[in-house]
Amino acid sequence: MIKVSNIVKTYNKGSVQAVNDISFEVKRGELFGLIGPDGAGKSSIFRILTTLLLADSGTATVNGFDVVNQFQSIRNCIGYMPGRFSLYQDLTIEENLEFFATVFDTTIEENYDLIRDIYVQIEPFKDRRAGKLSGGMKQKLALCCALIHKPEVLFLDEPTTGVDVVSRREFWEMLKKLKQQGLTIVVSTPYMDEASLCDRIALMQGGHILSIDTPQNIIASYQKTLYAVAAPNMYKVLTAMRSYEQTESCFAFGDCLHLTLKGDSTIDDVSKYITALNFTDVQIQEIVPDIEDCFIKLLKEN
Repeated sequence: MIKVSNIVKTYNKGSVQAVNDISFEVKRGELFGLIGPDGAGKSSIFRILTTLLLADSGTATVNGFDVVNQFQSIRNCIGYMPGRFSLYQDLTIEENLEFFATVFDTTIEENYDLIRDIYVQIEPFKDRRAGKLSGGMKQKLALCCALIHKPEVLFLDEPTTGVDVVSRREFWEMLKKLKQQGLTIVVSTPYMDEASLCDRIALMQGGHILSIDTPQNIIASYQKTLYAVAAPNMYKVLTAMRSYEQTESCFAFGDCLHLTLKGDSTIDDVSKYITALNFTDVQIQEIVPDIEDCFIKLLKEN
């Protein structure tokens, strides 16, 4: 459905390289994620694929159409939800939907089946202006507008940024239902916990793709034993572990530290080291890595 080959995009006369020789493919009916922090190049790729931005070099096709020479055909078959809420603030929910349906020469009723599950959640407020909606409601309205013309590919650029945890969970449930209807979905997010909800992901940093695979395969490729370290004085323990000669990596992760060791070092070796420094109430246990652990490991390797 989507094919990207050696795309390069720079800004400020070439001094800032946002996308550096990126290549990947998205299968029809797949939920594909671009995962990475701000500045990774996700939004630039989205704008190139949605024909809003020209790449410096490389080629890309969406649904078989070239992003440069057949941009109008692409715009007719995709839905795009940008990271920032961009609908008309002074129009009501219903007026925004009617406007976007008219732009694509359709009606709300014609494609209502596709948006029904989402629309019923905002229908009680259909006469409220978009600018007065909560973050989660704006998110649902923007998704409805992106789907109103029944696109074949849906692009969602950081759709859950700035919304509450409950709205994030509801949004991903909606994406699962849309995928079951055969829609191809490409989503970008800086939240590593959302990566596991995609069929395949591309981990990105600094305009590069670090790895492309299923979340399960990326986690399975983590070869080191990972430990969680918890202690009353986390900062002092973090400093001490980073000074330990057998530490390969140690970083703060929520309310604990995530630690990997060199060679054949074990928990017993760490416990002896910690005890010698007079730290007390330190708990160390082996844990299963997640996508964020894999991302940090890939950053270090690259």
